[in-house]
Amino acid sequence: METHKLIYYLRKWTNIKDEEAGVILTAFEPISLKKKEELIVPGETCEYIYFITKGCVRSYFVDDKGNDHIFQIRMDNSWIGDLESFYSHQPSKYYIESLEETQLLRIKEETLDELFLKVPALERYFRILFQKAYVNALNRLSDQMWEPAINRYHNMLKEHPDMFQRVPLVYIASYLGITPESLSRIRKQR
Repeated sequence: METHKLIYYLRKWTNIKDEEAGVILTAFEPISLKKKEELIVPGETCEYIYFITKGCVRSYFVDDKGNDHIFQIRMDNSWIGDLESFYSHQPSKYYIESLEETQLLRIKEETLDELFLKVPALERYFRILFQKAYVNALNRLSDQMWEPAINRYHNMLKEHPDMFQRVPLVYIASYLGITPESLSRIRKQR
């Protein structure tokens, strides 16, 4: 069952007992998205955070000129959501859209807070998750500022080789902060 993937990944960073696993699983609601289906649009408040059990999702914003800027690309066994909107209860600035048929587990903030009280190890898991996400965001920002595009491409290829099989290159270029033409030139240099 897809929900058991969630428990497997929770247990990678913290100790979740079997009885706690049952409590956790009942708190998450499974949902499905078709390819190119929007999960969140700007102006809506992000009411859930999502664990992707299978599929691929992007988070992006559109600038004044109508250009997409991809903030996140997430695939199987990872989390997605607009945490700023989720915790501040303010409208999101981002779109979140599936890039392929996607299965997710979602949870509301109130339910998550209740789980933290019932399963303290879960709060530890999310603290670790958010710490890692913060460090990754800082590294990505630093890379965008200081690393040449070719290095960003090679790092992405090394860390997420399957992304190049599942995500259109135009989206990968946007995520890397380069034009599709620049990505094409970099790929030819291999």
